[in-house]
This record gives sequence, structure tokens and C-alpha cells, in this order.
Amino acid sequence: MNAAAPVSGGSSALDQLLAEHDVWLTVERGLAQNSLAAYRRDLRRYRQFLAARGALDPGAIGEGTVASYVAYLQSLTDDDGATLLAPSSVARALVAVRSFHRFCAAEGLLPADPSEDVGAPRVPQGLPKALDEGEVEALLGAVLGDTPTALRDRAMLELLYATGIRISELVGLDRGDLMLEDAVLRVLGKGNRERIVPVGRSARAALDEYLTTGRPSLRTSAGRGRNVPRRTADGAAVFLNARGGRISRQACWKIVNHTASRVGLADRISPHVLRHSCATHMIDHGADIRVVQELLGHASLSTTQVYTRVSPERLRAVYEAAHPRARRDARRS
Repeated sequence: MNAAAPVSGGSSALDQLLAEHDVWLTVERGLAQNSLAAYRRDLRRYRQFLAARGALDPGAIGEGTVASYVAYLQSLTDDDGATLLAPSSVARALVAVRSFHRFCAAEGLLPADPSEDVGAPRVPQGLPKALDEGEVEALLGAVLGDTPTALRDRAMLELLYATGIRISELVGLDRGDLMLEDAVLRVLGKGNRERIVPVGRSARAALDEYLTTGRPSLRTSAGRGRNVPRRTADGAAVFLNARGGRISRQACWKIVNHTASRVGLADRISPHVLRHSCATHMIDHGADIRVVQELLGHASLSTTQVYTRVSPERLRAVYEAAHPRARRDARRS
């Protein structure tokens, strides 16, 4: 994108810059739709903040304005007076604001980046929520029967745990992405980055059964007995809904959540829980962290390194097994 003349003025100028930044995120950075939606949501809130304070002239926005916005987000409360936004949410909102101002400065649209020195709130780095191996076995065994939807749900759960792919990546799979004879599949991840991911034997078996029996049934039975035309636009999709179209990310998450509730794991489930469990268990069994990074599609190794942190339970178990006095009866005769 070529540098343009600096922009000055009021709300129309700010809206013009926000629109150009949006195009840059979409075209040049190639962000996924979910990421784009998050940036747009955060920047709409930022614009509302600026408008409420009569600070819509982009050339007049200074470091104090951005710092005030961070303080404003931290001050938001719900009806019960509890803090509305977690530090991670405030930090994410500041990432969007920084992206916007950095873009404007880099393109020569504004003389400086007022967000450069504004500090983000400290976000505690917790361990990713992962199931233990027994809980994963229970979850994967909770889908019973051989109906088309049961075969589909079992294949989805097996594949999520076997590969560590995101739910959005799972529902985006096309038939041409599957290379099961080579035990791999092609995944299109964040920023349209493509990667090849291995698929284990259990997941391949579940996927093969679904593709052989379940998926054809979903396609041929879609719309039968109803005045609903069968959807064919997503005929290449691996995972189909009851109408024969590509299953949505929300529907997939509901399936994971519903299955977890059958085995008492509903309170342990999050959209990424099988992804976290896959990474954690691989690290626990000695996998090289760079292999796990490639598997998960992390652009930065630091993102993957959180899985190398030892959980309190594992730390205690290793300590009790290894320390000579950890379990010794301290009572003296």
C-alpha cells in the first residue's frame, strides 16, 4: 500500500482512516473473519469513546487520549458493580487501537503513533485449560450409535484431539484437504497460512467411517420430507449439517459442549479444550516444542511455550515421587 498524504479534520477523516485500516487488515494482513470481527468491534468502541469526548480529529489524538481510553475500559462495570472487562480483554482492545495508529503512522497518514508508549494492563499467564488423558477418553467415548450425525460428531471430536486444529479450521476443511492415505490433512489457519498436519490412527478410522457412511447419508437425506431445498454450495465441505451444508463453528462448539455434558465435563470445556489437551499431552510425552508449534500453527514459539509450564498437579506428583522425604512419615518414635 502506497503512502498517502496526511489526513486531517474531524469525524469524516477518522472514519476514512478506519476504513483504510480495515482494508489493510483484510487484504494485506489477510486476517481470518473472526479476527477481523474482533478488530472491528474493538475499533467501533474506540470511535464511540472518541466521539463522546469530541476527539474525532485524528491528527489531535495524543498519548493521553489513548491512555484515557485504556483507563476507561478498566473502569467499566456491570449492574452489580463488578469489573466488566478482564485484563486480557482490555489488552486485546489496545492491540486493535495500536494496530490502527501504527498503520496510520507507517503509511504517512498521520505524523506519529500516539499509542506507542501506552502500557497495556498486565495479563496473568495461566496454564491452558486441558483435560487429562482419562477425561479425553471419556469424552471421545461419549458419542454412541452409528447414525450419520453420531458418526460425524465422533469424527469431529477425534480429529480435534488428534490434530490440535481449531474449531474454525475443522469446519473449514474440504474433501480435497484430506490426504488420509498419507495420514495427513491440509489446514488453512490464521492469516491464510497453510500447514500440513498428521492424523493418528483412531482419528483416521473415525473419519473414514463418517466419510463412507455418515456424510453420504447427510447429503442425500438433506431436505427430505421438508420444503427446504438441499444446500449444495458447500458440497466440498467435509463436515455437514442436517441440511447438507457446511456445519458452522457455533454448531460444532455446541456438539463438543453437549457431548461433554454427558460425561460430567461441561464445566471443564472451552472451544479450544481439545486443542489445549492435544498440545499438553504431546509435551508431557516428550514431543519437541517446535514440532508442537508447527502442529498448532503458532506464528511465534512463545505462544507454544505456555504448554511447557508444569501444572501444579504434575509438579506435586513428580515431587512426591522423587523427593526422599516428601512422603516419609514425619513422626518420630
